[in-house]
Amino acid sequence: MEPDLPGMRAFVAVAEELHFGRAAARLFLTQQALSKRVRRLEDALGAPLLERTTRSVELTAAGRRLLPLAVDAIAAFDTAVQAVHAVRGTARALRVEVFAERFTPLRVLRETVARTPGVRVDPSMRQGLALALPAVLGRELDAAFGRVHDLGRPWPADLRHRPVHLEPLHAYVFAGHSLADRTVIRPADLREAGIAMPDPGGADEWRGYLTRYCTEFGIPLRFTAPAVGARDYSEHMLREGRAVTVGEAGMDLPHDGRLRRIPIVDPVPLHLWSVTWHRSNRDARLAALLRALPHPEGPGGGRSGSTAAAGVGERSDAVWLPEPDRAGLAAYGGAAPGDAMPRDVVPGDVVPGDVVPRDAAPAGGRA
Repeated sequence: MEPDLPGMRAFVAVAEELHFGRAAARLFLTQQALSKRVRRLEDALGAPLLERTTRSVELTAAGRRLLPLAVDAIAAFDTAVQAVHAVRGTARALRVEVFAERFTPLRVLRETVARTPGVRVDPSMRQGLALALPAVLGRELDAAFGRVHDLGRPWPADLRHRPVHLEPLHAYVFAGHSLADRTVIRPADLREAGIAMPDPGGADEWRGYLTRYCTEFGIPLRFTAPAVGARDYSEHMLREGRAVTVGEAGMDLPHDGRLRRIPIVDPVPLHLWSVTWHRSNRDARLAALLRALPHPEGPGGGRSGSTAAAGVGERSDAVWLPEPDRAGLAAYGGAAPGDAMPRDVVPGDVVPGDVVPRDAAPAGGRA
């Protein structure tokens, strides 16, 4: 039979969790997809590996015999791949998901690689962390950028993440819009105009962010057809006569003299970008990249990137982050905007495989 690594990874996850739901969440698969992989492996081996009932999952004798061998086989394969890539002159570039070319991660990654000797990257653009996590879990990707909340399922136990960058959101309108001449826009203006956004598709984390923001401030939110590329994004804004589109302050769009980018204030909504990677990925180049990536601090503990450029003030009520993002930033060893950044934590010491504090607590709120 041909080796079935996806099937073995699925079997090991179920065998260790003894629960199809938890194993599916760990691999970021549906239970149906997970079951198919296990069944395919069982069919290939000609023996049942698991005893399934409505209440429990147990290993069969064949499953108990296979489990340690499968764990060793997966580890051996991963080690072999890393060894081949480490051969002089054949080392591949790190595969890193950057969401889309117009957003912050690509810029941050380019700047980081430029000052990190020996690191090359091959960026991918799946346009959503929820869409990229299966590839990180399967080691198809070395790392992925995104917002690590509102993904629609529990965070996989095999993945680690840490914050990288805080980016303010601006309102985007074209000349002739009723708000086009404003120097700033406040939630009251957005309540009157509403927000209309291209449908984020599989980027559940971005949909969740927008929903939390609009719910908290009573702003009507509407999703339109998906935008395929930056030009579609601009055309979406042109079609909106009353509603406003929001996006990152530094979003890279085709030049158009009619386009207006207007800061949102009182409070400034911030988007927290994080990087995630597999805990078993011991690639030294990935460790170097993780160390070199920025470590964000809230406005009260020092400012970073576009947050400082946007002129965000020191008041604790000057900015808004969804509560899970704010809690995750604090748990990481940083501080929520408006709080002091503890200096006894050195996030730069993180290496692949280290445990990075993960967040808890849902809800929404100002920092």
